[in-house]
Amino acid sequence: MAQSKTETAEILIVAGEASSALYARRLLEYWKNSGSQIKAFGIGSREMEALGFEIVGRSEDLAVVGLVEVLKHYGQIRAVYKRLIELAQERKPRAILLLDYPDFNLRLARDLKKLGLPIVYYISPQVWAWRKSRIHQIKELVDKMLVVLPFEEAFYRDSGVNVEFVGHPLLDEINPELFETQHREWERAKFGLRPGEICIGLMPGSRNSELDHHLAIQIETAEQMHTADPKLKFALLIAPTFSLEQVRARLPNYTVPLIFIKEEPMKMVSMVDVVLCASGTATLVVGLMKKPMVIMYKMNALTAWLARIFVKGTAHFGLINLVLGRRVVSEMFQDQATPELLAAELNKLIGDKKHYSEVEQELGQAHERLGRKGATMRVAAALKDYLF
Repeated sequence: MAQSKTETAEILIVAGEASSALYARRLLEYWKNSGSQIKAFGIGSREMEALGFEIVGRSEDLAVVGLVEVLKHYGQIRAVYKRLIELAQERKPRAILLLDYPDFNLRLARDLKKLGLPIVYYISPQVWAWRKSRIHQIKELVDKMLVVLPFEEAFYRDSGVNVEFVGHPLLDEINPELFETQHREWERAKFGLRPGEICIGLMPGSRNSELDHHLAIQIETAEQMHTADPKLKFALLIAPTFSLEQVRARLPNYTVPLIFIKEEPMKMVSMVDVVLCASGTATLVVGLMKKPMVIMYKMNALTAWLARIFVKGTAHFGLINLVLGRRVVSEMFQDQATPELLAAELNKLIGDKKHYSEVEQELGQAHERLGRKGATMRVAAALKDYLF
């Protein structure tokens, strides 16, 4: 018997990474503001917990990438996994909402499907880039796939998966005020940045493993650039998953003057001129703010070797380049991601105003390619069929 709209519906949500946790948080906020009687539990962030989400595992602790990194955290991941299964068996939630985090979530989907629970997947695994054989698993296990990149819809539909393009939730995070010169200069002034000064933003990533592999390299890149041009300013943009103290504690010895900024991601990006950015959703944030960037990524040598084997058929690894369909900004992977080469690419952007302007204009096309605002509302509408 279906629940009435006045009864409380329970949903299990797994948002195991910073970007996913933001999108899940927006969904919780939408339900709260619309008066929906929904109780949610699973894996999420502290911000989700503050909205009444029942935490079984924290996304801040479980966001790891790569075989070696997963093995290091296997005990913790396994314990959370088992607890989710137990709670699903006990509570029989009306629906399961899985966000990204594919190795964990697809395995979880198989076990939860045995309980007869409907599974909705929001933020697709990048099966179009690597391990395409998982499409058969998704078709078998997922009742509905909600995609946020326009080219994903046809890919899934051609494979017989029930799919809906909901638009990208980052579009809802854009505040037009952030593009206003007066507002931008006001915000920059709070951190000692004067009009006309060039500030390079450092974004090493939102996962512990990314800080391990990227932070020192980005700092060394800044050191080299500052030595060559002492007028340059550098800001370390702190990801939502970390506190300022956590990042400070992991900094290597450095002499370059660093500005530390911890705000909403788009607000931070609006204050800088160029970004050295770890690959991932952050590249979409930077792109939507029309900030020229250099994308980098380093990982454990074994994980990198496996990535080269499994990633097939994609010309780029940067999400912003994938969305735009061409190499608009430089990508530096593994051995290429050295301070010398990264500094050279960044200098191309800050040293050539025409090139900077061209990249800026091309990034401006990302907005229209990612659909319309209102992704969270459309996700809520898709889930309504399962919850009530």
